[in-house]
Amino acid sequence: MKGFAGVSALALGLMAAAAFGPVAYGQASRLAIQSMPAHDGMPGWHLGPSFPDPTGFTLVDADGTVHVIPREERRAMMGGRPRVPGGEAGPSCSHSPVCGRRDGFKRSELARVEWDQNMGYKFSYPYVVPKGIGGVPSVAMDSKGYLWVFKRSPAGVVQLMKFDPNHKLVLEVPESVIGHQDKAHGMAVDAQDNVWITDNGQATVMKLSPEGKLLMTIGTKGKRGDWVEEKGQRLLWQPVMVAFAPNGDLYIAEGHANESPNDVDGPDPWNREGVARVIHLTKDGKYIGQWFGNEVGQGKFDSTHGFAIDPTNGDVWIGDREQYRIVIYTGDGKFKKTLSMRNLVCALNFDHQGNPWMASGQDGQFLKLDRDGHVLGAVGNGMGIGTGQFTEASYWVFDKHDNLIAGDTSVGRVTVMSK
Repeated sequence: MKGFAGVSALALGLMAAAAFGPVAYGQASRLAIQSMPAHDGMPGWHLGPSFPDPTGFTLVDADGTVHVIPREERRAMMGGRPRVPGGEAGPSCSHSPVCGRRDGFKRSELARVEWDQNMGYKFSYPYVVPKGIGGVPSVAMDSKGYLWVFKRSPAGVVQLMKFDPNHKLVLEVPESVIGHQDKAHGMAVDAQDNVWITDNGQATVMKLSPEGKLLMTIGTKGKRGDWVEEKGQRLLWQPVMVAFAPNGDLYIAEGHANESPNDVDGPDPWNREGVARVIHLTKDGKYIGQWFGNEVGQGKFDSTHGFAIDPTNGDVWIGDREQYRIVIYTGDGKFKKTLSMRNLVCALNFDHQGNPWMASGQDGQFLKLDRDGHVLGAVGNGMGIGTGQFTEASYWVFDKHDNLIAGDTSVGRVTVMSK
């Protein structure tokens, strides 16, 4: 790793603490409560610093050690273009209150809410993800213990790969099958072990067989827009994740909030809503219904970044990441309740006992919850690139023993969290 071998996890962590520490706590002045001891079955929490986001410009050793590529070397790795690997999501957010205040605090300056770990998990890196730069926004596991990994690789480099239960790479799905996923995002495996992937940038959802054969594409590649069933218009708008009902129905979560374009009343007649929504389809892709995050009344949501189906009753849990809340609907789109959280709700999942969990995004942890949103346990060492750390804790999976397996949106490694 000539030129940047010394910029490792430990070194960069120390640099960040020294150079970015005071700035990282700048947003803390807005918080009336800045720490809390353990109480009533909940662990304590404190504020931690942000960490410079490497945006996928990392290389990872076989033991999980992360090396960050210096900024001056990144443009050359992307063909001279100032972009991040696998991060093309279309127009940026503008002219909308969900974008964040123009002169407000930057994301890199946020104080991070870090919960005390109380569950006894250990961290390891048995999966060796190949193919150089690019983060891993999502992983998914089938019924046989095979792990799918979805990576934000540069164009021309494999993005979707599969590992066997012994952590050996056994399948790479080429671009000739799925094309280049401009912004690889969420991924899930259905009851038949088919894998579903979302391209947030090109506005498609793809279904592939366990062998990696393309079975179905929902949406039109490169045409972001609205699903209007009565007109035969079946477009997607910023799909971020999919989830499955107990009966096999498919739900597609759409909308990235602070990273969404402002398409409201835009010039394209097929793209007028410009708002987060959930689309409900049969397992064969036939339309059942949809609901939107900006309806008048209760149940609003600006994004659907976190997304999961409650296996006990079929409720739809929506993680409205930038609003720090979980919004819960019934399976047929009726609002139930909203849970206010202290952390970014970047991803949601349920373990094999039916307990809800959330990933806290740039706060760098996975949190076990009760159904009222109280945190019962925490796993993860906060934001960073050291052992057990995440620059963005996002879509993860539970194995049959309820160990957690997760990628990192800005780092190309897979972490196993086990007891």
